[in-house]
Amino acid sequence: MSRTPLVLVAGLHREHTGRAAAHLLASAPGTVLVHHDVRGLAEGVVLRTVTDGAGRTERTALELAHGCLSCTLRLDVLPLLRALAERSDVERVVLQLDPALEPEQLCVALDALVLDDGSTAGEAVAVEAVVGVLAAATWLDDVTGEETMAERGMAATADDERTVAQVLLGLTGFADVLLLAGPPVDDWTAARLHAALDRWTPSARTGSIEHWRPARVLTGLPRTARRGRVRHPHDAQLTGQPPLDADAGIELVRFSARRPFHPERLHEAFDVLLDGVVGARGRLWLATQHEHAVWLESAGGGLQIGDAGQWLATIGDDEQLWAQVDDERRVAAALRWDPVHGDRDTELVVLTHRQPADVLTGALAGALLTDEELALGPEGWRAFEDPFGETHTDPCEASSPADPSTHLSEENR
Repeated sequence: MSRTPLVLVAGLHREHTGRAAAHLLASAPGTVLVHHDVRGLAEGVVLRTVTDGAGRTERTALELAHGCLSCTLRLDVLPLLRALAERSDVERVVLQLDPALEPEQLCVALDALVLDDGSTAGEAVAVEAVVGVLAAATWLDDVTGEETMAERGMAATADDERTVAQVLLGLTGFADVLLLAGPPVDDWTAARLHAALDRWTPSARTGSIEHWRPARVLTGLPRTARRGRVRHPHDAQLTGQPPLDADAGIELVRFSARRPFHPERLHEAFDVLLDGVVGARGRLWLATQHEHAVWLESAGGGLQIGDAGQWLATIGDDEQLWAQVDDERRVAAALRWDPVHGDRDTELVVLTHRQPADVLTGALAGALLTDEELALGPEGWRAFEDPFGETHTDPCEASSPADPSTHLSEENR
């Protein structure tokens, strides 16, 4: 059975995402537009709106026993997507996401959350594109700031601690199409914005919402478009052939290494990733966590790290585990395989707007093991102090312990 195309529209400004979604609704017959307003989620209420191509609108106030995003997805968004996909008069579903809902989270849930009938929404719908709508005048300030979603009035619940930078930069990097909206901007702001987008998400189709032509744009997406595919920590981090030269003060810096980081020196080096940097992402080889890769992501003044899974070198002869490794990762690992350390490596990309590239690479290089430390081997490395333990957060005195199941560490400066 063919799956019904699904287009996700996301952004921080409801008026802009609503405009982009309305264009999609009018672009092809058989399109249905869905929106869940979660501003009342903390009180257990979500307002659902479903509009068809004839302009007929159905609004429903949903009362949830538990006011959380996962309940909203599991109890209504995903079952509704599946139900719409099964209708013969529906050719495409457009889902306008509330600012509190992140498209990557939704795409994971499509296949991961099992509905009451034992199926998943991903069996009925296929992501055709993720459309991100950005405010051109404020994007760079937003992704380099420290304001929280709660401070902006866009938190999903009372305990939502996400920053605007994390949500917005995540959307920007995940989108297949980026639409710039809002008032006109000066030439310098426009130059810095386009330089950043060209480097952080080079494969996305970027244009003005004023000239948004959904049919032409969606049919012209390249074969390499992500279409909701979640980035794997062991994917190549430098994809889409982004420019590596500086433009308007914006530069994409790649750092790679074939020896591990000393955990304490790396922790100190993080200061350069939290000042004058738009964002960073990549996998790290940490000496004290030799069996698993570490994933790093930063946006503005916030940084988080987590478990990125086993290195292939730890799998040994386990055929079941090898069967789960995709061909692309196998090939990439084989090209860099070390007879002693296998596929262990560090690959990090950093988008900077004020921090000089040589300062970034110098700080990171200085955090790698010295020749003397490298000679100690994995057993000797275990004796190093490790500030990235299961319960570490930074600032240490200001945060509660992270969930040990994710080994998550968050830094805020």
